[in-house]
Amino acid sequence: MTEDDDRAGTPVGRRIVLGVLALGALGVATGARVQKSTEGLLAAVSAKDPTGLTGLLPGGGGFRFYSVAASVPHRSDTDYRLTVDGLVDRPGTYTLEQLRAMPRTRLVRDVQCVTGWRVPQTAFAGVLLSDLLTAAGVQPGATALRFSCFDGVYTESLTLEQARRPDMLVAYEMRDEPVSAAHGGPVRLYAAPMYFYKSAKWLSGITVTDQVTPGYWEERGYDVDGWVGRSNGRDDHPTS
Repeated sequence: MTEDDDRAGTPVGRRIVLGVLALGALGVATGARVQKSTEGLLAAVSAKDPTGLTGLLPGGGGFRFYSVAASVPHRSDTDYRLTVDGLVDRPGTYTLEQLRAMPRTRLVRDVQCVTGWRVPQTAFAGVLLSDLLTAAGVQPGATALRFSCFDGVYTESLTLEQARRPDMLVAYEMRDEPVSAAHGGPVRLYAAPMYFYKSAKWLSGITVTDQVTPGYWEERGYDVDGWVGRSNGRDDHPTS
């Protein structure tokens, strides 16, 4: 599942439509107190909603939920692992506790989806991607990164130059709370200056490579270099 997904779907029945509307009403009525719970419900329903209707509902803090996998995957904080490998001198595996022990960076930027919606001033915090690369020791000849996710479906890419920017995070916090499963937790990529499809959810692997491997949506027509306002035929205002 990713927030950015242009899908053609088939109609759903009246019962599903009414149920989805009820979830949206719940998010409006109860506000932030149960927003996290509502997000999880919306994400679970959207995984079985081919129309994208759930993406139009409130309750997700302005975010929309779409599905490219069969369900929302889960990893507990204790079970989570992130591997860093490929063209590096010191491949390694990080627990969530180890990531949290590293220097923390917090960014507040607008989030822009390539499909048009935007969520202003959203806080993400975590480890600079460049810090993980420094710890791993990138080898000569490396030019890119390939990201894998524990949903078993989604992939992404960055060039090494892009990955070393100070606005690229391996994020374990979103809106000053732990990243929820619905939003790609416990850990996700946050590529602040790029369209949100570049910010891979449920991040499980970072592989340093000698060439760019197009990610899930790039194989389906999105630009590999997904800069906000400078790609995909869009002129949105930059986010970083």
